[in-house]
Amino acid sequence: MERIVVVGGGYAGFTAARELEKRLRRELRRGEVEVVLVDPRPYMTYQPFLPEVVAGSVEARHAAVAHRSHLRRTRLVDGTVERVDHARRTVVVRPRSGEPYDLTYDTVVVTAGAVTRVFPVPGVAEHAIGMKHVEEAVAIRDRLLTSFDRAASLPSGPERERLLTVTFVGGGFSGVEGFAELLSLAHDLTRVYPEIDPAELRFHLVERNARILPEVTERPGRWVVRELERRGARVHLEAGLVSAEGGVVTLSTGESFATGLLVWTAGNAANPVVATHTDLPVDARGYLVTRPDLRVGTVDDTVPDAWAAGDGAAVPDLAVPRPGALTVPNAQHAVRQGRRLAKNLVAARRGRATRPYVHGSLGVVATLGLGSGVFEYRRLVVRGRLAWLMHRGYHVLAIPTWERTARVLAVWATGALFGRDVVSLAAVQRPREAFVAGATASVATTSATPASPRPEPEPEPAVPDSLRAA
Repeated sequence: MERIVVVGGGYAGFTAARELEKRLRRELRRGEVEVVLVDPRPYMTYQPFLPEVVAGSVEARHAAVAHRSHLRRTRLVDGTVERVDHARRTVVVRPRSGEPYDLTYDTVVVTAGAVTRVFPVPGVAEHAIGMKHVEEAVAIRDRLLTSFDRAASLPSGPERERLLTVTFVGGGFSGVEGFAELLSLAHDLTRVYPEIDPAELRFHLVERNARILPEVTERPGRWVVRELERRGARVHLEAGLVSAEGGVVTLSTGESFATGLLVWTAGNAANPVVATHTDLPVDARGYLVTRPDLRVGTVDDTVPDAWAAGDGAAVPDLAVPRPGALTVPNAQHAVRQGRRLAKNLVAARRGRATRPYVHGSLGVVATLGLGSGVFEYRRLVVRGRLAWLMHRGYHVLAIPTWERTARVLAVWATGALFGRDVVSLAAVQRPREAFVAGATASVATTSATPASPRPEPEPEPAVPDSLRAA
């Protein structure tokens, strides 16, 4: 049986596996081919919805697409690929339980994606949180809600100010969208927390470059800065994070302040599996060298039986008239690359010609909180509510499966009727805390109570003489 192993179940991997199921339906049914997907998470995260998960506008589960619900003919392996050894046609899998083992293949599809790029800044590892996964987005939201609960009970002072201070490091799309959505949520919360004045909120966006949102041109980027500042935020341009020790943010500009929430969104880096744990060719940045038809290698030196797509692949962008241009790492490209990869893999398997991946950009659109956004396509720029509606309209149709589309639309409808849900479930991250506290208290109570002396048995009543004879 021929085995196709897909490394990573994100946008590109999930889409490729799903398309392979369709294109190889007969072969899968006859047992001639096996498609295996290896991923430590049982779902694909639709990352464009993470900012709305942060704001509570989309349920966390609805931003995730379960592998098992939609990949019915694919064998799913719960584990992490530690190495791809193409010379031996083997990947090393570390399951969440048990020892690592070798999984052999005939063809490998590397869609491992990218990881959060973190610099060695003191205090970041201890205090910062990323925004690349659903659980991180939920934690950010719950952390803000918990901070509001605590601050509302405190008098004015350093601790209250710290709790109401939020800092995002990184002014790219994910950083700006997450920052703006959380700022929108915070302003809405002041309506249900009368103890907190909106003027007390301290939101800081830190960007090392001279502008934010490099994916759009300079003019709409400047408008976004003005829009955020109009809503009370501070945008620190040409400023780097020097330290976050003790939860105190220190910038390269000399500014320093305590923050209750530090979110790191300073870009992506190559996945270590691709960058340093494979014999497949990688470029200077650690991304897989990929041909236009999504085979690994170059036109002159192709690696047989190896394919790649998504954020971890250096895919030539044939829609850009510039030599050496590569596709930008976003969902728009990853989904389409996954689909094209599967079609080309099946075509090559059947001896047919492959086609290069070409996708002209549909424009870029960003949400800036409820009712606000920005969209740019070539020279066309749309701002405000219309751009926000365009953002929602595009992504609710782009998320895989109509089932997820229906669920997201239902949440938006209830949100429009009843407003945001402002319940914090931060305790979910520590599910045993109440149980352990109760058990500890019970043991302490039992230990502190002195043992009662065993009561002496009461003497039996005397039997009257008249009854003894009986």
